[in-house]
Amino acid sequence: MTTDHNAKTSFRRRTVLATAIAMFGLAGAARAYADPDPVDLRVVNRDTGQPLRVWRYQGRLFVAGEPGARYSLRVTNHNDGRVLVVLSVDGVNILTGETASYDQRGYVFDPHESYDLNGWRKSTTEVAAFAFAPLPQSYAALTGRPTDVGVIGMAVFKERVAVPLPEAEAPIPQWRDEFGGNPSRGADASSAARATPAPPATARAMPAPIAAPSARAAPNDFVSGGLDRRQEEKLGTAHGAREWSVVNLTTFERATAYPQSVRQIEYDTYANLVACGVIPPARNEERRPRPFPLDPDGAGFVPDPPEP
Repeated sequence: MTTDHNAKTSFRRRTVLATAIAMFGLAGAARAYADPDPVDLRVVNRDTGQPLRVWRYQGRLFVAGEPGARYSLRVTNHNDGRVLVVLSVDGVNILTGETASYDQRGYVFDPHESYDLNGWRKSTTEVAAFAFAPLPQSYAALTGRPTDVGVIGMAVFKERVAVPLPEAEAPIPQWRDEFGGNPSRGADASSAARATPAPPATARAMPAPIAAPSARAAPNDFVSGGLDRRQEEKLGTAHGAREWSVVNLTTFERATAYPQSVRQIEYDTYANLVACGVIPPARNEERRPRPFPLDPDGAGFVPDPPEP
């Protein structure tokens, strides 16, 4: 499929890439949340095919990963229209490899479509698998960006749909009778001319850079909220083995310059999340020594221990 340089990613039972063209004059559009969770994001264990359990802690979402385990991002569009989804792992755009920003390329999903994204996009036919790994082995750390390791992000944009302009009725011509009487409307109203509306403007403005928020909270900052204890090395996402994955290119015009919804899921090892208080420890009843474990009746004598 032929596209211009603004094309990005979309799906038709296969993955599809797309770019979003911001509407002119909407650079300062406010965040809209008309639909709660219009697009769902799950982290899936590729060995079992099951989503990882989500733990909620202080208003944040967490999943526990295991070093070496492959995972995918399952995205489901619950909208009746197409959406553009910009995804990041460890602060890196999974499609372009850039440090992630809202105004970058992403994946386009058809209405009510679901798809598993298995890795870093390498071309229109290949990805490098997502796999949990110690922080030094993560793709972000290996490319000099370890600050945001441990978080998955998703920004969702709805598509701009052109609304046809209603036809405006032209005034019915006035006329005077042969005696110079007062003006009146013509009798044959059906013959009145109608103004032809001008066609909608088709020129598109190039996407303007979206200003970053003035204060950005590091989503994987475990310093506050009781999350300052570590038992082992932090978990990241590696640049895994190459896999076949076909995508097509399409165009996409964003309805707004700011996403309709943003979601993030943080992750680390199970032990680290327990140590940080995200996952409550197992409630094993403390066992105390008992003087009469089997409640013996005292009959008999002490036998010899078994011979070595």
